[in-house]
Amino acid sequence: MTRLIALLLVAASLSACGSPPVDKPTRTDDDQVSIPFRKDGTLTISRDDEAYLTLDIEIADTDSSRNRGLMQRDGLPEDSGMWFIFDQESEQGFWMANTRLALDLIFVRSDGTIQSIAKYIQPMRTETISSNGLSQYVLEVEAGYSDSKGILEGDLIAFERDATTSGQ
Repeated sequence: MTRLIALLLVAASLSACGSPPVDKPTRTDDDQVSIPFRKDGTLTISRDDEAYLTLDIEIADTDSSRNRGLMQRDGLPEDSGMWFIFDQESEQGFWMANTRLALDLIFVRSDGTIQSIAKYIQPMRTETISSNGLSQYVLEVEAGYSDSKGILEGDLIAFERDATTSGQ
């Protein structure tokens, strides 16, 4: 009898331990997993030496994170995006397979200058979207964001990684 009581107490204490992590993937109504946004840093866009926009960014700087991108996302928080970092400047190509969001893709050269902007790219598209020139970074934001915020080719982008996420 003592063993039974001890086992019941252990089971009760284990079932009461902790709550699910805040950034755990959730299920949508159609039973698809949705991955939450993770703030890794901030990005500032400027024109004529004056910053006019700041965004929270999730950083994709590994092959795995770049390949996943914004797949399995149902939206982004206001003034946020995914910041892709490549090892070197080159012609970049992106596709929207398994991406449920319509996006703007902002291609950025190694010096921070916006090279080109591909706007209103539809979800699940399989064609490659090209940077149309050399770029080392790509910012993905929800479709229409570039137009609504007045982002232009030639604007400058600077980013800063949060100290708590360095090395991810």
